[in-house]
Amino acid sequence: MSLFRLAAGLQEQLNALVTDWTRVVDAHGAVGRVPLLLDRVEREEVPEAWEELWDRLCLHGETVSAASFAALPRLAALASTSAQALELAGAIVRGTLRHPDAEALLASCSNEMARLRHLVDQKLRTRPADYNRLFGDLLALAGHPHWSASLGDFDDDFYAVSCPHCEAEVTIAVGGYGCYSAMRDWDRGDVERRTLRPAPAEELRDPGGWMHATAGRDGQHRLAEGIRLVFGDAECPACGTAFNIAEAHTAANLPPVLETYVAAAHDRPADGGESAVRACSSP
Repeated sequence: MSLFRLAAGLQEQLNALVTDWTRVVDAHGAVGRVPLLLDRVEREEVPEAWEELWDRLCLHGETVSAASFAALPRLAALASTSAQALELAGAIVRGTLRHPDAEALLASCSNEMARLRHLVDQKLRTRPADYNRLFGDLLALAGHPHWSASLGDFDDDFYAVSCPHCEAEVTIAVGGYGCYSAMRDWDRGDVERRTLRPAPAEELRDPGGWMHATAGRDGQHRLAEGIRLVFGDAECPACGTAFNIAEAHTAANLPPVLETYVAAAHDRPADGGESAVRACSSP
């Protein structure tokens, strides 16, 4: 038996001690089916088993459940040799904002999150064709699900934020249509445009600095420049106040309940070290 299969077996046994799968509900409201499917894919790659796991753990690629987070330890154990496991785990964490108990569920899986983050970061260094999707996975695993959910490729990205001074709704555009703040009019489109002020790369604060450095490291220049723009300043067309776009976006999209998790994520190592072998407690 390979060392990987041995480690996966030990992980499975340890997880079984803390997870009562008869009480953990999947996306279809069922119990008990997910561990059987995980048993199958741990033995061998079975396409139909992976297809059903996606359906039960990340329905339509976005709906997660308690079973999704309970499955993360076993997916993390498989992720170093299974692209399916790594992709499914990333998709589950991307769904953080859509689950009311996500903070507690993710906090109990911090070691697995660190391992998965390391694996995704290593894959990004190879500059894969699906770089933007993997970059989104990395953002979610690093504790930034709001950026994972909204950050595009900056071809034609739009963000709606509130001016922190007058509370007017401001449209932020980054892409082929221009890089500006504006008021959106139903008939006339984006009016009263103001040019965005990108943050100097050397002055970017995290997470913007880390995001920019990662994209630059991997030769993703449009992504890196887009990050400078959304972490820079915009002028409100309604009142003329300059404000930081990233701060306004985070305030509008990151629930307060996740703030503790996000803060803790900055302190976790992404090196996939020995601390990542401990299994998480499941709900």
